[in-house]
Amino acid sequence: MDSTTAHLAAIDRLRALPFPARRRTERGVESGPDFHVAELEYSDRFGDDDFTLVRDEREEFESELQVLVQVLTYRWGEPEHRSLDAHLERSAMGEPVPEPLCTLSAFVGEVHAWSVDGRWVALGISRDEPQPPQRVLLVAAIGGEALAAAG
Repeated sequence: MDSTTAHLAAIDRLRALPFPARRRTERGVESGPDFHVAELEYSDRFGDDDFTLVRDEREEFESELQVLVQVLTYRWGEPEHRSLDAHLERSAMGEPVPEPLCTLSAFVGEVHAWSVDGRWVALGISRDEPQPPQRVLLVAAIGGEALAAAG
């Protein structure tokens, strides 16, 4: 199974999972009332001077993100493009930010988001941080429809 197929299967599994009553992390998926967040792919194997490797890895992740966006656009229509910067700022100032937006905004600057069957699905790649340690993430988040208004 190629990575795109595996990522699409993971997104479909996340969409089918019920939301738990309490926050928990199980098999790499952080879940709670009205949300699931999963790292579809990650790389954190870089040292302080591996900026070329980080750039190359980021390009691969961005390519995979674009393929996933194309496939999901075919399935569900055009996504909304949402910046998560305001959520990160509010969180940093101690203001309440609903999950998964609080967790997601700490790592991802913007997402492609769809509203599908009463849930929203968001995909993004980690912020491009200038200092080590560098970590490249491809993240999927599933939320209840109530979070669509908060986005």
